[in-house]
Amino acid sequence: MSDSVLIVNANVVTENGVIADGFVQFANGVIIEAGSRSEAGWSAADSEVRVINARGGWVLPGFIDVHVHGGYGADFMEASPQTLDTITRFHAANGTTAMLATTMTAPREELERVLAAVRAYTEQPMPYAQLLGVHLEGPFISPKWPGAQNTQHITLPQLSWLQDWHERYPALVRLLTLAPEREGALELIAWLRDHGIVAACGHTDATYADMQSAVGAGLTHAVHTFNAMKGLHHREPGTVGAVLADQRLSGEVIADGHHVHPAAIRLLTQVKQQRNLLLITDAISAAGLGDGQYELGGLDVTVRAGVARLTEGGSLAGSTLTMIDAFRYMVREVGVSVPQASGYASGNPARLLGIDSRTGSIAAGKQADLLLVSASLELERIWIQGAEQQPPADC
Repeated sequence: MSDSVLIVNANVVTENGVIADGFVQFANGVIIEAGSRSEAGWSAADSEVRVINARGGWVLPGFIDVHVHGGYGADFMEASPQTLDTITRFHAANGTTAMLATTMTAPREELERVLAAVRAYTEQPMPYAQLLGVHLEGPFISPKWPGAQNTQHITLPQLSWLQDWHERYPALVRLLTLAPEREGALELIAWLRDHGIVAACGHTDATYADMQSAVGAGLTHAVHTFNAMKGLHHREPGTVGAVLADQRLSGEVIADGHHVHPAAIRLLTQVKQQRNLLLITDAISAAGLGDGQYELGGLDVTVRAGVARLTEGGSLAGSTLTMIDAFRYMVREVGVSVPQASGYASGNPARLLGIDSRTGSIAAGKQADLLLVSASLELERIWIQGAEQQPPADC
């Protein structure tokens, strides 16, 4: 197998634990074998195999970002092939091997333009991070918790929109964020459940009782936990209390040191132990670029010291985060292990989307979506379905 690659002298992170002094071999885009050197059935002298020495570093499954708006000057709402190339190329260079194109609160016609563009893009070979579909963040959110969403375009849940989009773009919408307390939300949540679409709460003023009703209808996920949602009070646990207390809900977290205090993230890791905590970036077009002026959902954004805020009002406006930086923050600042952080960034998102049988972990027969990370957690090499990604020269 002339395209066979063998990574040796690695700490291989699998769902069953870390294989010390391990190896991973893959060919034709698929993992052939992963194990310890003592169990190896290959020979490093085989001229048909390209050998890569990990030098005691980590081999991880590629990161999966279910909540990302853009990067390197491009935004998914622009909906052009060039934009999609730019975003997926930038995030691939930072360890993301698959992602959901995430929209903003916008008029129906703008959302439809994104759906059409993503469907066309996914029907061709994708050279960089793979687009798995679309995450619709809004417009069915609460005007009380808009965050950086444009309040002019917030609307009550519209089941007919989703029915139409599902008919025209089957299986393209993979996740939808809404405020479950809004009129018509429970009906839409039940429809999403029945059609295999993840229903998530976010930008919401939902009470604990509202959340319990929503979970009963089929809500299973919470976007950027703690941010843009009703907080925890000991007599009214609110949205945050429901996310913390209910193991039926998975929760995202933006681990950048600005959105959530590390102690609050540590609390999440302690209560979300059922493989239901996910790392996301919530990255906007400013990711990968310097401080300056940007736009998000038609609103002006100012980035200073890497922190993005609405120019008017000062609300946090997404992030400039990458998945490798979120991964490192979890290990260095929150104090979780490398295998734990890997699960938050890869295995758990794969399970949320129902793609864990083919990616999100390292095992024979799965896609060769792999990262080589040094012992000091520097990202060294990236493979997406076995194809090595080269960090752009201008990144």
